[in-house]
Amino acid sequence: MNVVIAGGTGFIGKKLTDLLIKQGHSIFILTRDASNKPVKSSVQYIEWLHKDAKPEENLDQVDAVINLAGESIGSGRWTHQRKKKILQSRLDSTRAIINLIEQLSNKPKVLVNASAIGFYGNSLNKTFTERSEPSENNFLSEVVTKWENEAEKASKYGVRVVFCRLGVVLDPNEGALNRMLLPYQFFIGGPLGTGKQWLSWIHIDDAIRMFSFAVCQSDIVGAFNVTAPSPSQMNEFGKTLAGVLKRPYYFPTPSFALRLLLGEMSTLVLDGQKVIPQKAISQNYSYLFPTLPSALEDLLKK
Repeated sequence: MNVVIAGGTGFIGKKLTDLLIKQGHSIFILTRDASNKPVKSSVQYIEWLHKDAKPEENLDQVDAVINLAGESIGSGRWTHQRKKKILQSRLDSTRAIINLIEQLSNKPKVLVNASAIGFYGNSLNKTFTERSEPSENNFLSEVVTKWENEAEKASKYGVRVVFCRLGVVLDPNEGALNRMLLPYQFFIGGPLGTGKQWLSWIHIDDAIRMFSFAVCQSDIVGAFNVTAPSPSQMNEFGKTLAGVLKRPYYFPTPSFALRLLLGEMSTLVLDGQKVIPQKAISQNYSYLFPTLPSALEDLLKK
């Protein structure tokens, strides 16, 4: 297939691109600047998001579009300006994707748009599946709702639309796990906040495979939870991590300290939601790492 990727040079995008190439697909990565990009025989870089760019002129036949573009939510305090950038970057890139689809004479069969389990809000006792509505209104839920509403506009062109609602993606070098490792490496790991909050996680290898799965499975439509089938509470996660690292687990970090340090962004580690990937389970997606011990043992070996 010919697959167009926005955000193909980011954390998930780079690994997803490599996977799709191994699967035999041809990749077109949308970028602001196509110069000085690494040369790969199965990858073409197409310029977009500036006034002179006309990406549709270089895309004769597109089978699938994957949109991963957007400002990282975890790389700085959520100031008013930063929250605005987090939302606007997602809306702008998605609108540009819809405009591209509108311009293409041969429409893609599917748009797989990145999303997040932040849609569901936070809860200690509820279990969420793709059929669940948000339990509360907060910043992340608002961002995801507006983001998905923009992506849904592709359906008016006969395009199947999938929202890959990502959980916490575990990778040994980037993202949340890399930050969580530091206190354990100094033998001061322990529970964050109460430890009762849920962590709906996914191994990076399963995350990228689930995006590919969503592209290929024609009956997956709408919300698609990209999480492992066994979410864990933070206490369990920390104890498992300490066990794999052979480190102690007893220095708690109180909630108030994290809120002072991170501000509103502390919700990413202090609040959570128990999310079940019901569609992946019902579609018989085969997880490489369905359990937390297997995932952490693999990741920390790397």
